Amino acid sequence: MKQTDFEHGSIPSNLIRTTLPMMVAQLLTLLYSIVDRIYIGKLPGMEGQDALAGIGLCFPVIIMVTAFTNLFGSGGAPLCAMARGRHDSKKAAHIMNLSFSMLLYLSLLIMAIGELFHVPLLRLFGADDQNLPYAAAYLWIYLLGTPGAMLSTGLVPYIYAQGYSQAGMTVVTLGALLNIILDPLFIFVLHLGVSGAALATILSQTISALTAFVFLTGRRTELRLKLYSPSVLKSQGKALLEIVTLGSASFIMQFTNALVSVCCNGMLSSYGGSVAVTVMTIVSSVRQIIDTPMLAMNEGATPVLSYNYGAKRPARIRQTIVLITAAGLIYTIVLWGLIFFHPSWFIHIFNSDPSLHE
Repeated sequence: MKQTDFEHGSIPSNLIRTTLPMMVAQLLTLLYSIVDRIYIGKLPGMEGQDALAGIGLCFPVIIMVTAFTNLFGSGGAPLCAMARGRHDSKKAAHIMNLSFSMLLYLSLLIMAIGELFHVPLLRLFGADDQNLPYAAAYLWIYLLGTPGAMLSTGLVPYIYAQGYSQAGMTVVTLGALLNIILDPLFIFVLHLGVSGAALATILSQTISALTAFVFLTGRRTELRLKLYSPSVLKSQGKALLEIVTLGSASFIMQFTNALVSVCCNGMLSSYGGSVAVTVMTIVSSVRQIIDTPMLAMNEGATPVLSYNYGAKRPARIRQTIVLITAAGLIYTIVLWGLIFFHPSWFIHIFNSDPSLHE
């Protein structure tokens, strides 16, 4: 895998080499949940609507898992890239290993708590007797794969931080393609329904996590992955605080997004039933599809910005900000136009029931 030269490469070239693979990787990551909803929404009759509503009620939990992942993935990766910019490989590896260890231990804790309280949580989030069986079946299996979900997403930024954008894209692509293959097999061929969708997702995410782990412990990588014991982590309070502080913005954004989804689902379930929750699920999915490329542009620019910040090169930082801002502005204007004039294009991706278009 070719390594991007953040030290001497041109800014436009670096942005293309990091942003495009990141965009592909983010879109493929999105497929984990979106493909589930597309296939589930195609189940015949009201089963498809109720099952889609059930998965929609699980959506806030999935976002919360992502929020905790970003706390150490998005929080540590820029610090790792900054250390590389200062040519401090030892500090960069230490930051990566602290984040990896926290991701693993935290994922096990979230899995345990989630499995114990997933049904009361779903009731709190607005599940009723009609959609609770689908939501509970999906979430119970999904939570078993929490370590795979958090590590597959949380380790990839450290691959990008070292300039291995193609390797990062490969890690995500492998899992996403496996998910696309397994989803229809488990849902329709084996008749597992929402349980099959969840099983396909956690197997795919686990494969991605293992692939990232193998790469980051292999010979090609610049920084080697290492698991710290809990006793070691206790003595690293200052470094962990630095990571969490930087990752807190992304954490808060994702966590509050989950809370908004909880409030919306609760109100919609009370006053509109499963149909209203299904509509909200589709709207949230469309928003995810649209937001992902924009987020990928920002995350793709992060290694470039962080490395040059660590190397104290303000001119290259300013150039990166100008280019990524212009690209983001053009993208959002184009997508706004498509949604405003042709909203039905996006709704049809998930369900063709006329009642959902009214």
